[in-house]
Amino acid sequence: MGNLDGFFGKADAPGGDIVDAALETVRLHLGMDVAYLSEFVGEETVFRAVSAPGLGALIKPGDAMPLDYVYCRHILAGRLPRLIRDTSEEPFALTRPITREVPIGSHVSVPVRRADGSVYGMFCCLSPRPNPTLTDRDLEVMELFASISAREVNAGLASRARRDRITAATEAAIRGEGVALVFQPICDLGSRAVTGFEVLSRFSAEPRRGPDVWFAEAAEVGLGEALECAVVTRAVSVLDALPDGLYLSLNASPATVESGAFARAIAGADPRRLVLEVTEQAMVADQERLSFALDGLRDAGLRVAVDDAGAGYAGLQQILRLRPDVIKLDMSLTRDIDRD
Repeated sequence: MGNLDGFFGKADAPGGDIVDAALETVRLHLGMDVAYLSEFVGEETVFRAVSAPGLGALIKPGDAMPLDYVYCRHILAGRLPRLIRDTSEEPFALTRPITREVPIGSHVSVPVRRADGSVYGMFCCLSPRPNPTLTDRDLEVMELFASISAREVNAGLASRARRDRITAATEAAIRGEGVALVFQPICDLGSRAVTGFEVLSRFSAEPRRGPDVWFAEAAEVGLGEALECAVVTRAVSVLDALPDGLYLSLNASPATVESGAFARAIAGADPRRLVLEVTEQAMVADQERLSFALDGLRDAGLRVAVDDAGAGYAGLQQILRLRPDVIKLDMSLTRDIDRD
């Protein structure tokens, strides 16, 4: 049995198993050989999920047929009924080449609709043999399971649309569209002198959301590293414009550091004028690999800071493993320290 995972992606199709179960249940209930969920794509119907044991050569997920060849359009237009007990008793079905070429002896099909009411595709069962026992009650069962499948399909479509929106927005941000870099001064409290700048990202695209949301969503669609490195590359390009003695503090996730992408993004810059702030809002996947990458950066002269110590996953044990040159305390630990 095939399912929707290949179409929507595993993360987008939490209901794929439900659609598979619906198809198999209906196929067994009706005593049919084939059950499938299809999607109309242009002038084709594409089979997205299939229950047809032993008939993989005839039909499988991803296969497609011209809409003019199959029954779908004719059922929607009323030229064929949704429930056909015996195709030999339907004059219009006999004119269709698919009836004898598959062959199709009995057929039950109902449309699956998107949330906006448009037709997504068809929920269908068929058999090479006539089935005179089919009743209107069987059609009602088909409609019930088609509605269940429609709910799952629409959830998958909504998830895919969301991923597409995030991907498009992130790719635009990677190109620098709607992204501004701001440089937050870092001061020596004794001398009050500016010693460096933390580089922060500000996103202007609608809907407005904070940088933490942007980077989290970018990671969700597999573009987190690319977005981080785009910001880092832009940031280090201004390093030469800063007076000697001032440094830049750059943020990067453990994953971006582990992969070596951060090191590539700062290539050509003086690492002695850089501080890497390891953002600790996610668990470190490979501590040994991260430590190895950090050691290479330190050897080149770069300093390492732990960001937001006291928040997220930046616990004491993690801080000890990172061996940072700088520990940035989360504001929750320092707020009102002058009064308490």
